[in-house]
Amino acid sequence: MFKRKRRDSRRSTEKDAPPRRLIRRALGGLGLCAVLALALWGLNRPIRAVTVSGEFHHVAPLAVEQAVASAAAGSGILTVNLAAVRASVDALPWVAHASVRRLWPHTLVVRVHEQTAFARWDGDGLVNRAGDLFLAQAAVVPPGLPSLSGPDGTAAQVTRRYLRMSGELAPEGFVIASLALSARGTWEFTLGNGIAVRLGRSQFEARFEKFVNVALAIVKQRAGDISYIDMRYMNGFAIGWRANAPQDNSSAQRAGGGRDA
Repeated sequence: MFKRKRRDSRRSTEKDAPPRRLIRRALGGLGLCAVLALALWGLNRPIRAVTVSGEFHHVAPLAVEQAVASAAAGSGILTVNLAAVRASVDALPWVAHASVRRLWPHTLVVRVHEQTAFARWDGDGLVNRAGDLFLAQAAVVPPGLPSLSGPDGTAAQVTRRYLRMSGELAPEGFVIASLALSARGTWEFTLGNGIAVRLGRSQFEARFEKFVNVALAIVKQRAGDISYIDMRYMNGFAIGWRANAPQDNSSAQRAGGGRDA
């Protein structure tokens, strides 16, 4: 009986050993976490400075600093949400995109890239070369920009067409002052000399190429006499002459075949 009790005692001790080891490991892990948390707290210094750089023409550096301060309020240098700070700066007018990084012990470094206005959109709006409408109503519109317009959501489409058309007309010495897409889907552009060119809804590419290859020769000869050119004819085009301009019968004959959409 006595020997049996001794064996039971040893078994009990062996059963109790693993839980004690687990407890010691858990305590050790907690201690390590506490040390790491203390270290993080010591390194997570308050943000005391914001460095802003970039080529500024329309964006105020002070506005960038205020956007950073708002997004980073209450955060330390290690815990600040850089994505949130960047989004706050990106939301500012005229900002194309920004980059944000930490500079220990207490500084955020912000690099700002401004938008470049390529054209006006629907009056006071501004689009970049990709056709992104980055300002729906600009307080200041840079001078000399072409004018583009169209229904909501068509800025990129109109910009792409403007770029392609300008690329074909530039070697001929002409610029496009405006390009408009109406709510009905009709296209019309105006040259820098004031001549309006009506392309209509259908066969846009064919009509524009016909203008470049045929009608442009008449524009070069008599630009001062022409008010508009209507390319919506199946077998040619029509010319609208300015008041008191000498009529050109040969040009009128090019508009045969009836007008299309």
